[in-house]
Amino acid sequence: MNEGSQAVKTRTCRSLWLFGLWFAGCASTVPVQRPYPAPTADELMTALRARQAAVRGVNVEARVTSWMGGERVRGTVQMLVDRDGDLRFEAEVSLQGVVAALAVHQGRFVFVDHQKKAFRRGLATPEDVASLIRMPLSAQMVAAIILGDAYVAEGSRAVDVTWVEGADVLHIQSPDGSQQWISLQRPVPQKPAWDVVAVSGQMPATQGRWRVSFQECQRWNGHAMPSLIRFAEPGRSFDDGVEIKVKDRVVNPRFAPEAFVVAPPPGYVPSP
Repeated sequence: MNEGSQAVKTRTCRSLWLFGLWFAGCASTVPVQRPYPAPTADELMTALRARQAAVRGVNVEARVTSWMGGERVRGTVQMLVDRDGDLRFEAEVSLQGVVAALAVHQGRFVFVDHQKKAFRRGLATPEDVASLIRMPLSAQMVAAIILGDAYVAEGSRAVDVTWVEGADVLHIQSPDGSQQWISLQRPVPQKPAWDVVAVSGQMPATQGRWRVSFQECQRWNGHAMPSLIRFAEPGRSFDDGVEIKVKDRVVNPRFAPEAFVVAPPPGYVPSP
């Protein structure tokens, strides 16, 4: 596959290079100062919305490794992802082909286990969305993470902007009370444009934040597209989480009408 219709510059995100440059040789704990005027929350929200409008979907082949629950699970996963939260994941094993599939479409899911010849279906709760790639978040959140940024629900408000460890951190609160902290870096100090490099979030009435790190970025139409995505549950390290290594990617593909529909084969039985 190709990285979309236009040529892509495959390289580490310049923002991450600058991040390392800023900290090179720094022995003290004094925070790095912004090399540009402090942005407003509205300015960062506008930049995030612009990226979301530009990057609407992806077709990805990735190597996914999970250490969650103390168990190491690794495999190749084919992914179709739409910004609105439609998902299709197919896990493949060498010499066996597709062993499991998850589809989320219009808020409902179907999970098919070809090894057990069983399936589940229903409303797409975070636990169901995590049936194949173990990130227990809403389908819209998972879609945004794989697209390289963060889901912002309608009616969300920008609370403030802070400067933390070389990044502008946009604090967003959703109408349901959930919160996100979106870390953005400005690749070129003279140019008001930002890359999303990390996201953390906290659900209402819960302790701790889940975290996402975007690394090893490539450029598509000026937007940073991470080739390494790492996820950690609240209170856990990335070494106990999920790692997604992108092998091939097409940005903004044209999805067929049935792309996010999976039907259990005849003879498969419902599972709890």
